[in-house]
Amino acid sequence: MLNQIPVWEKLAKVIIWKQVGALEEKMILDFGSGTGITADHFAADNQVTAIEPSEDMLAQQVNTNGYRQIIGSTDELKKLPSESFDYIFCHNVLEYANDREIIVGEFYRLLKPNGKLSIVKHNRNGRVMQMVVLLNNFDEANNLLNGHNSNAQQFGIINYYDGKDIAKWCNGFVLQEIFGLRTFWELQQNQEIQKDEEWQKKMIDIEMKVSQDPDFQKIAFFHHLIFVKRG
Repeated sequence: MLNQIPVWEKLAKVIIWKQVGALEEKMILDFGSGTGITADHFAADNQVTAIEPSEDMLAQQVNTNGYRQIIGSTDELKKLPSESFDYIFCHNVLEYANDREIIVGEFYRLLKPNGKLSIVKHNRNGRVMQMVVLLNNFDEANNLLNGHNSNAQQFGIINYYDGKDIAKWCNGFVLQEIFGLRTFWELQQNQEIQKDEEWQKKMIDIEMKVSQDPDFQKIAFFHHLIFVKRG
């Protein structure tokens, strides 16, 4: 399945999965599961529940490993029993949610003590790099530098936040790890070389090498944050 999606999406998922690490016999929630590729990947060795509101995404759903799919959003979170998950994924979702403080509070309720929350979020500095280097959009870059939000074509306004905001919304979460994501590969504009599997392997390797380096994290397009619920 990974070879049937765009290279940028394939690389992102492989790197995120490596950063999460191997999980077995865990109860996992994937909130904002999209087409279900991540949910399906982890469902091979775990019991996974996925929540997704978009019918367009669900029309492309991948579910070969038998995870449970729920259609909806925050209201569906509220129906799930407390302390029922070991791990929660929320990847590229909270930027677009109007009720993200409520969502984070629900994550805390749903996680078992010492459970983990994996969040993937936009990095403002990386977005500035994208605007200047790839899109020649200097007006948007300057707006971002002045503290304004930006727009994603498919999902709408990107409301930027950082790890400290998660702790403000729910002080029961402790930030355990920060990873950079999409630090280099999107700057490579040779579309043909990106199709080469050996190039992909080398790119994944070097992305992993710098993902925990604070200097490179500053310019990564995305950040991957892993929080732990206080026991």
